[in-house]
Amino acid sequence: MKLNWLEFAAMNNPVRAWLQHHIEARRLLEMGGPATNARALEIGCGRGVGSKLILDVFHAATVDAFDLDPRMIKRAAKRLKNRGNRVTLWVGDATQINAPDSTYDAVFDFGIIHHIPDWHKAVAEVHRVLKPRGRFYAEEILKDFILHPLWRRLLDHPRQDRFDHQQFIDALNQAGMTVTADKPFRQSIGWYIAEKKT
Repeated sequence: MKLNWLEFAAMNNPVRAWLQHHIEARRLLEMGGPATNARALEIGCGRGVGSKLILDVFHAATVDAFDLDPRMIKRAAKRLKNRGNRVTLWVGDATQINAPDSTYDAVFDFGIIHHIPDWHKAVAEVHRVLKPRGRFYAEEILKDFILHPLWRRLLDHPRQDRFDHQQFIDALNQAGMTVTADKPFRQSIGWYIAEKKT
């Protein structure tokens, strides 16, 4: 799903960028370690803040990134224009990732999968494009937050078949990954590191 006007505004402001850099990326780095010299993928890249972090904080060699919204890809291209051939961007869908099997050493999800109605298919696609022993770094918004009456009025998330912390771990395991680290926060947000089985 594309973001509604409020979510679009929230994702395109300095506060969101600060949180992504100082809390989200830092926590995932502590849990999963760097992705040094990796060929990485970011699903739902928004305006490119995450892709920049993947290069600068996680030390990936390259990052491919896509978003469902062409406006976001334009913003990401502007932000990342000085990265040359280290970045490839396209408009795409996380349930049909435009990449061959076993392409990436690392896949990053900065709060995207909870926006996807068929989120199980997105998890399966992440597994498909990861190399054996490749790592999935994920931050996700959980069911209790999405279904809270206030946020239901303000945000436009799918409401059917949403996941809690354990259900997301179970889905990663069922897709063929092993969760090596996880951390929930008040049943509203979860951070996850998973590795594709060999």
